[in-house]
Amino acid sequence: MERMPDIAVVNVSGDLDVTSVGALRRTIDALIADGCRRIVLNMDDVGFADSAGLGLVLCELRRMRSLGGLLSLTNVRPRVYMSLALMRIVDYMPVSRAGSKRTVSELDPSVLPLWRTTFPVDAVHLGEARDHVGELMRGMPFSDDEIFDMTLACGEALGNAVDHTCARGVLATVTAYDDRIEVDVADCGDGFELGADEEPPEAGPGAERGRGIRLMRLLADAVSITRKPSGKGTVVRLVKLVPAREKIGVVGGAGA
Repeated sequence: MERMPDIAVVNVSGDLDVTSVGALRRTIDALIADGCRRIVLNMDDVGFADSAGLGLVLCELRRMRSLGGLLSLTNVRPRVYMSLALMRIVDYMPVSRAGSKRTVSELDPSVLPLWRTTFPVDAVHLGEARDHVGELMRGMPFSDDEIFDMTLACGEALGNAVDHTCARGVLATVTAYDDRIEVDVADCGDGFELGADEEPPEAGPGAERGRGIRLMRLLADAVSITRKPSGKGTVVRLVKLVPAREKIGVVGGAGA
């Protein structure tokens, strides 16, 4: 299990049935009691789920919703997904199938953004910066769950910038295109770079930064980490694609 203050990824092992729901329930309940409000169940190792397992998922989903949080499933195998679909659970929670990660293509340089806004980040009020990103996303056809995930991913990037580089001098830039939204978090540190398929550095118990990068990759559709083109510092870019079910018509804009 990977854990940040507000997010946890729980690896579910074996069948999710009447014999295993008790242990999983205790794990989830302990996380909720500890203040966690975003839980992702990694179902990569689950080949079967019975009514007890599905009932647990639905019960914990309702509980998280009532607390203003979110529970989701990732890497769900086909047979388990079929059971979730028959129970209509996929209609009420984010569920991603195994191997269904969306591919984020490079933008054509000639494509102009719908709008762009940049604002300074106050290290003492990171919540305000996260909320502002969420408000901007509400002008686009994203669901509440998608906005929830993106604001948490941005929170990881903002927290890293403030905690590991500079408490001042952090800027956030939100850019909207027809098919995506991009959030750039720029800091004034020494500079850090990580390839798209490269694992974050492991530095023992204090490796909050590494865990944060993995969680950002889980919550956003794409994450890039590069040095600033000029001067000192790092730019973390998070991309969230507009759902294929939607097309942007009138977009709630933001000032440049």
